[in-house]
Amino acid sequence: MKPLHALVIGAGIGGTAAAIALRRAGLDVSLFEQTMAQREVGAGIQISPNASRLLRRYGLADAMARAAVRPAAVVFRRWQDGRVLGREELGDVLEDRYGSPYYHFHRADLIALLADAFGRKEIKLGRRLINVEQDDSGVTAHFDDGTSARGDLLIGADGIHSRVRECLFGEEKPRFSGQIAYRGLAPVERVAHLGLPLDVTNWVGPGGHFVHYFVAAGRFLNFVAVSEAATWTREQWSDRGSISDAVKIYEGWHPQIATILNAVDETFKWALFDRNPFPEWTQGRIALLGDACHPMLPFMAQGAAQAIEDGAALAACLKHAAFDIPSAFRAYVTLRKPRATEVQERSRANSISFHMPDGPQQVERDHVLATRGVRGSPEAMNRLYGYDAEAVAATLEEKP
Repeated sequence: MKPLHALVIGAGIGGTAAAIALRRAGLDVSLFEQTMAQREVGAGIQISPNASRLLRRYGLADAMARAAVRPAAVVFRRWQDGRVLGREELGDVLEDRYGSPYYHFHRADLIALLADAFGRKEIKLGRRLINVEQDDSGVTAHFDDGTSARGDLLIGADGIHSRVRECLFGEEKPRFSGQIAYRGLAPVERVAHLGLPLDVTNWVGPGGHFVHYFVAAGRFLNFVAVSEAATWTREQWSDRGSISDAVKIYEGWHPQIATILNAVDETFKWALFDRNPFPEWTQGRIALLGDACHPMLPFMAQGAAQAIEDGAALAACLKHAAFDIPSAFRAYVTLRKPRATEVQERSRANSISFHMPDGPQQVERDHVLATRGVRGSPEAMNRLYGYDAEAVAATLEEKP
């Protein structure tokens, strides 16, 4: 029997990982990207065991180990004096517990190794989707260069501003969270005098937080500086920011933060958007994944991981349903929607917890960090990091 042909729109982390998973499941896959090159501004990304175990199965274990940093711990510090509020071991402890590492990547490195695994020359670049049409026998994607592609199913992995979702369900503006973030990369030699360990460190304080960790095999220190803002009129990922503006936001915070900010050559800022959970993720022969159907704030470090899980689950559901597309899509939504919604909600809750002003609630939060762990209860950690999207999908019996 001829294999199903899947069209995947969007060659970011989620789309490319999904394309690899679908091919492993036996589908013929075409992967489309609207830009002429897979480029990423300087930014780090965290890949936890629930996602790294899937990428290892895709044959990426050695490539990930070469490109990434495996952090020793996650540490929360008080904004003003740097006092440690809580610490959770990562490294060997987490890998032994969940069977796969916790990694920090430069985004460009992760996208590059995924592109190499799929086949860089096979990615169809410069294809901006303008419309989709489907009928009883297949689905057609139309692009702005006048070309089109026909497949048996189509996966929209084209981000928070998904054109695929808009074609299916109409336009809906994302929700501004009231927060903006500055990002940057400091060459390691410029911060070597600080003696920073290989941890992910989160400084929490009134109206903001500041996260830093090493990426690119330890060559750079990545930072994310989040603060509150009343409005934002654009939705760009890579608006250029001012280092001096970022330094002003953190006046009165521990001096190490200003030192890190002043160690970069440039910084980018963007507004943090998400959406309320979407009621529909699929229509006919078309399914959404990642930010196209469940965009989330970055305060669980799970956006990419959940998109990777989506692709693995979708591929496994198709295989489990003997490639019956409607049955597979129903199983996919049943499997993924509750989990993604939970992570979305926890991410929103963290956006409040991280920014508490000093006072009774902050004291209670600090007590929780010290006694229950910085990533929540052991049960919550097991539910997040111990999850195996392929294994769960393989045992899911579709409910009518």
